[in-house]
Amino acid sequence: MQTQPRLSRRTLVTAAALGAVTAVASPVRASGGVPAQFHTAGRVTRTAPDAVQYSWPGVYFEGRFRGTGVGIVLDDAHNDYDIQIDGTTVATLVTPGRTTRWINGLANAAHAVRLVKRTESAWAAGTFGGFVTAPGGAILARPRPRSRQIEFIGDSNTAGYGNASGTRDCSSNGGVNRNSNADLTYGALTARGLDADYQINAFSGLGMVRNWNGGSPEVDFRTYYDRALLHVDGDVWRRPVTWRPQVVVVALGANDFSTPLGPGERWATEDSLVADYETAYHGFLDKLRARYGAGTFIVIGATGVSSTNTFAETAQRIVRDRNGRGDDRVGYWYYDDPALDRLGCDWHFSLNDHRILAGLLDDYLATLPLRW
Repeated sequence: MQTQPRLSRRTLVTAAALGAVTAVASPVRASGGVPAQFHTAGRVTRTAPDAVQYSWPGVYFEGRFRGTGVGIVLDDAHNDYDIQIDGTTVATLVTPGRTTRWINGLANAAHAVRLVKRTESAWAAGTFGGFVTAPGGAILARPRPRSRQIEFIGDSNTAGYGNASGTRDCSSNGGVNRNSNADLTYGALTARGLDADYQINAFSGLGMVRNWNGGSPEVDFRTYYDRALLHVDGDVWRRPVTWRPQVVVVALGANDFSTPLGPGERWATEDSLVADYETAYHGFLDKLRARYGAGTFIVIGATGVSSTNTFAETAQRIVRDRNGRGDDRVGYWYYDDPALDRLGCDWHFSLNDHRILAGLLDDYLATLPLRW
């Protein structure tokens, strides 16, 4: 698989430091409003002619400009972002707030710019106000959508929870958010290696029917899946007709089965939890099949989370059931490897682990009869 370009000239930019770089006279905007100047495959909601909002991790915005500098217009006090110019990460923004972050000193030529959301923010939306250039520059036509599309659905493992930490205890090195990077998850790495557009629709701690350790029993992943803005009850993402992924990777179940049932939970036994999980999973697959059609290949991913590995065994059975019903475009992928170190926060996958998993997923996808 292809690897991400080496990260050079990388700087960590805090909200306090941004004030010194926001003042550039008469920035130049593209005509047609913000959505006309960037490409994204992520779930975004247009809130004004010059702004879009979003919640899911890994949402990215890609643009093109000519000139010696570009400004990125943001309003977000919760999330971290990477800015990439011509394939190289040049800045990391930590909870930037309301600002225009300028990248200057570039060659006076055509450049590609990419802004990517590193973190999760189920409780709040970020706002992107587009790209601007300094006087003498110009926003160019936005990049064309890629013909390949992949959607990744999952929990903290898919979101990149604490993957950049290098230590399991993140209490003294900035916490989970400062050590999470959705752009370096197995999903993002796999998609970029295949030159595919992608979504990472992942929510830490949630399961298909049961959340980690039985928490928040009134909701589960399915509560939020249809939303663009996770914190808005009843929100529904308006899927563009152009979003029709050839592959959907679903990895939900680690939270359902990684902790024992506790007193007061609605399942009396693990067998009743398994039965509920299977029923809900089939319903979720029915939703995906109705949304994306018979041609989309749905990959059901599972990993080891307990000595009995109920998660993996149940996922395999679900795939066999779907195949037995005549749907042969559902497959099983086991994402585990002896080389995984789980040195992310709280024993989550590390950056090294995500590279290993991306390689495993690459190998698995290469065996599928994909139509792309």
